[in-house]
Amino acid sequence: MNNEHWLILHGKQASNEVLRRAVMARRNAGTDIAVRVTWEAGDVERYVNEGLDSGSRSFIAAGGDGTVRDVLNAMMNSGRNDLRLAILPLGTANDLATAAGIPEPPEDALNLLDQPAVPCDCVQINDQYFLNMATGGFGTEVTTQTSEDLKSLLGGAAYFLTGISKFTEIQSAKGHFRGNDFEWEGEFLAAGLGNGRQAGGGQQLCPDALINDGLLDVAILPANMDLLAGVRELFDSGGRNDTEQKGLFIRARVNELIVETPSPMHFNLDGEPLKDTRFDIKVIQNRLAIHLPEKSPLLE
Repeated sequence: MNNEHWLILHGKQASNEVLRRAVMARRNAGTDIAVRVTWEAGDVERYVNEGLDSGSRSFIAAGGDGTVRDVLNAMMNSGRNDLRLAILPLGTANDLATAAGIPEPPEDALNLLDQPAVPCDCVQINDQYFLNMATGGFGTEVTTQTSEDLKSLLGGAAYFLTGISKFTEIQSAKGHFRGNDFEWEGEFLAAGLGNGRQAGGGQQLCPDALINDGLLDVAILPANMDLLAGVRELFDSGGRNDTEQKGLFIRARVNELIVETPSPMHFNLDGEPLKDTRFDIKVIQNRLAIHLPEKSPLLE
């Protein structure tokens, strides 16, 4: 095994001069970093495989949550269990990096390579993997329909505004959730399956989730409530205390879960939609090591 790190950079960030200077500074300090820029679908998996063939076992996902997801899936599909991951948050939301306390400046994020990588969990749902969160229901629809311009202008409040604008279109989903000692069935506005804590640019669906506890945090917002209160709870949670937020959700912690729906439903896996009527979900404990801050809130 060599000590080379393969940095896989989202194509939109190819001209990021701050990142370029940070990489060059690390190289000048003796860190071996190979940079590959994505252009089209399939590039991430190809680059990860090239890195593995070269003997590298360390990868840096430079982009948003979607880039992290793509790198993770390529790493998991390799079948190896000796891989390390670092994250450079360069996307719009950066939900995983934000919750984990990974700094935004590229130089500071790269400095986490000096920290020992910590064994962490990832989650398999059907034939795909995610590291942060899977979301389903009306919340997922609003998240995907909120414009980038509105998010830039209003931040997290953009989701609340979009949710209100879609108020008359709300259609609850129906599902059966069962796993370990937990079972719930009914109609819901949103569901979050959290290995991390937040999604959609700051929605704290699973505020107590840990990335290395071997468990998946389940949060279900039932539909049998005042709809306006439900939308407010989903997209404007910054104004309420945690006790109130926890009270409106059905919550559980499991290491395996089956979700079945009478009609096809989307789960959003860190930006990647997965549509089905049955979702088999399991936590894969200590599957890869991640370079995180020593006192990251996501660590047990």
